[in-house]
Amino acid sequence: MRSDVSVTSGVFEANRARGAVRFDVHARDGVTRRGALHESGSLRVRFPSPEGEGLSGVFVNTAGGVAGGDSFDIDIAAGQGARLTLTTAAAEKIYRAPGAAAQLSIALKVDADAHLAWLPQETILFDRARVHRRFDIALDETASLLLCEIVVFGRTAMGERMEQGEFVDRWRLSRGGRLVFAETVKLDGDIGAKLGRSAVAKGGAAIGTALIVPGDEALVERIRETSESFSGEVGISAWNGFAIARFCAQDAARLRADMMAVLARAGAALPRLWLN
Repeated sequence: MRSDVSVTSGVFEANRARGAVRFDVHARDGVTRRGALHESGSLRVRFPSPEGEGLSGVFVNTAGGVAGGDSFDIDIAAGQGARLTLTTAAAEKIYRAPGAAAQLSIALKVDADAHLAWLPQETILFDRARVHRRFDIALDETASLLLCEIVVFGRTAMGERMEQGEFVDRWRLSRGGRLVFAETVKLDGDIGAKLGRSAVAKGGAAIGTALIVPGDEALVERIRETSESFSGEVGISAWNGFAIARFCAQDAARLRADMMAVLARAGAALPRLWLN
């Protein structure tokens, strides 16, 4: 006879959320239009009224968050000359995982002279959350990209903090068919103690990354001119034709403010949902 624990585990695994969104966009007569769209499971994308010549998309997770064993896949292609901005309806919450880690996979393809802005709101990890996330990004030599991610280890405003768990974040960026950036961040076990180390986050509970393509030293200098206004730590550098900014702050609100300041200096237009 199966134990109650085995039965509960089996029921849990059978009820994991699955979601996928796949679509492409194309520029027609100078205006970006959506092409074929595929949605499945609890992941959806909605397109508000067009703003100018570009197109905006908002992801919605009807599951209400991400739990252990959940799997979500996003695959987006921006055709030649298209302009696309993507965000989320709210911060994504990653809940405690008693078993397998959640799996998040994002594939972005940007063709010649196209621009893609990936600007989701924060990802919040609860204590004992486990998540593996991967970005695979393919850019044409003449394409441009703005990709920003904020990860929060516990809701500090509510007295919560992530102490134990697992966070694996894999990024791969190719430009013109050549790999120009590869990085994997892994935090597991006693994450709270690790974030307290000076060489890691010095007690900070929020980290972020902004990847800007193309990016050069002139952009780096423009951003550094605002460094005195930052509430947390911000570092930025440029190489291989792109710029990358790293953020670390005591809480999500401070990091979000720093991120917005950097994006403004980079000339980015923020989604309206960021401003509410």
